[in-house]
Amino acid sequence: MSGAVRKNWIVGAGTPLTGRIRVPGDKSVSHRAIMLASLAEGVSRIDGFLEGEDTRATAAVFQRLGVTIEAPSPQSRIVHGVGLHGLRASADALDCGNAGTGMRLLAGVLAGQAFDSTLVGDDSLSKRPMRRVIDPLSRMGAAIDSEDGGLPPLRIRGGRTLQGIDYTLPVASAQVKSALLLAGLYAAGDTVVREPHPTRDYTERMLSAFGWPIDFEPGVARVRGGAGNAHALRATDVHVPADFSSAAFFLVAASVIPGSDLVLEAVGMNPRRTGLLQALRAMGADIVETDARSAGGEAVADLHVRAAPLRGIAVPEVIVPDMIDEFPALFVAAACAEGETRITGAAELRVKESDRLATMSAALRALGIRVDESDDGAIIHGGAFALDPSSPVLIDSHGDHRIAMASAIAGQRCPGEFVIGDIANVATSFPGFDALARGVGFALREA
Repeated sequence: MSGAVRKNWIVGAGTPLTGRIRVPGDKSVSHRAIMLASLAEGVSRIDGFLEGEDTRATAAVFQRLGVTIEAPSPQSRIVHGVGLHGLRASADALDCGNAGTGMRLLAGVLAGQAFDSTLVGDDSLSKRPMRRVIDPLSRMGAAIDSEDGGLPPLRIRGGRTLQGIDYTLPVASAQVKSALLLAGLYAAGDTVVREPHPTRDYTERMLSAFGWPIDFEPGVARVRGGAGNAHALRATDVHVPADFSSAAFFLVAASVIPGSDLVLEAVGMNPRRTGLLQALRAMGADIVETDARSAGGEAVADLHVRAAPLRGIAVPEVIVPDMIDEFPALFVAAACAEGETRITGAAELRVKESDRLATMSAALRALGIRVDESDDGAIIHGGAFALDPSSPVLIDSHGDHRIAMASAIAGQRCPGEFVIGDIANVATSFPGFDALARGVGFALREA
């Protein structure tokens, strides 16, 4: 996938956020739904599918591998599964675009195929380390070559015999865990993945929904090996909840913009995903869950958030894995809070779409906020945003969608306008963010 055309936003002080909105479908669930429906026997329907570039890239990969995927309407997909051993080799490299989730999980799926594959990505993804998924897959018997430092492209040799392993992750990662569980579908014996801290369990829940024998609890998952066609995935319908990571930007924005009163509808409330909600409430946020219910095996609820004064906290390390994608938004909440917010145990942020610790620290400093950065976190000293009128401010998002959207929140509290650069990749996870944000009160326009 070629690099996105560079685009910028101009942001400034907005109005209180009001109304009811629904953010797009959960990206993590959408990726996994396409994958398991493709490997299942029969026809599955996916509703609430995220129409983002990342998830479309995953769907396009499976189409290249011989899976028929229909799109009868926006946010819907009908997937004609080919079974666990029905994928076909692609003559071309498989382009994951900007999707780190897609590439890591696909590595697990393709490690068990009879044919060779090559996974490539855009400029940003090509700089993201894959060694932590290559190494354990290699222990299972996979043969994966990469560039120096474990960088993409990943060249995966087929025809390997995989063996289940009992593996403890050195760093908690839902993506690495999921890659090993998916490879475990093709392995002899059981594959057990243990985590230093529990991470989101979307893969485990969805494997169960598709009828695969799996046992899991917080911190450990055991999948039964499928070597020898002992088991099969059975087609099922998937209802994708609204993405908590996308809702996070509005939860923070409505908390810190005075006078805001906003409802976010049908948000996924998987307990391994909602660490930010715990952190914000500890900071004093006024967020109430209403109409709690289940959709497609996942807990969902409407979230009613009103502006409230926030105070700095020490973010408990135990919830860091449950909010790893939401830290850019938390940085903005911390900047608007009274006192210091301390973040530790978040070294994972340095290997995301950008080095999010460095990039968000730089963004807040450019807006007048003091940030003391460390190897695995930061201390954010809450205060008032300030712009230098004699020097126009440009926040470089480094092509990181979450940095761009978090910076847009900060802009709503600034005394003047500034530019957020390189925002095209917002479409990878949250297409239409700018229009939805403007609709509830953001002052934001494309430069």
